Amino acid sequence: MRPVPAVLILLGVMLTAALGVWQYQRAQMRLARQAQIEQAARAPVVALGAQSYSLDDVGHRRVRVTGRFLRNRVVYLDNRPRNELPGFYVVMALQVTPDHVVLVNRGWLPRDLRDRASIMPYATPAGDITIEGLAMPDPSRAFELGHGGSAAGLSIRQNLDVAEYARETSLPLQPFVIMQTNDTGDHLLRDWPQPASGADRNYGYMAQWFGMSLILALLGLRLAYRRGRRMATTTNKFTRA
Repeated sequence: MRPVPAVLILLGVMLTAALGVWQYQRAQMRLARQAQIEQAARAPVVALGAQSYSLDDVGHRRVRVTGRFLRNRVVYLDNRPRNELPGFYVVMALQVTPDHVVLVNRGWLPRDLRDRASIMPYATPAGDITIEGLAMPDPSRAFELGHGGSAAGLSIRQNLDVAEYARETSLPLQPFVIMQTNDTGDHLLRDWPQPASGADRNYGYMAQWFGMSLILALLGLRLAYRRGRRMATTTNKFTRA
């Protein structure tokens, strides 16, 4: 094989093999992160009091908090289907103390198929209530174009960022959202999907890169073999002459 093609094929083999190793390492990091999340979810329940918490303190932990829902601070997250039915996630602010408020994803609510801006009725307690759930970085993410928006004066949005919502409303929000798990008689559905590590995707990419590396290596060997055959044939012709 000529030097230049040989070097190019060798570089291609090394590059694709390195990318395969990188995807394997990414998969291991995701699996380790998933193991940490599952371990946090099995840890004892954290009783949230009248103080500020960071996401590092309670992230992915089971928490319990008592407060009063602020009915005028509610966001409906759109495009959250359940069993192929369109619906919303109901995210409402819960006031624990005058200086401490936390967002609660209360659960899933079906959409009125006749009118997108019409919210189906659900119950909201007027007094103090105890909420149990998982502390998560956000109430769930969905693909969106732009930054979402409201409909007919209702806060219907595609996604919700806790920090941005705190600036928008001037609420002293904790930097996480509680995914409610206990039943409070509001008729909202709360069968939250289990978080996936995403490692399968990295393993798929890893297989692709290693496959390309193998193909390049076989191509290089075949070219080297064919060039060796041609050189041997040429040498035999000169020897016979």
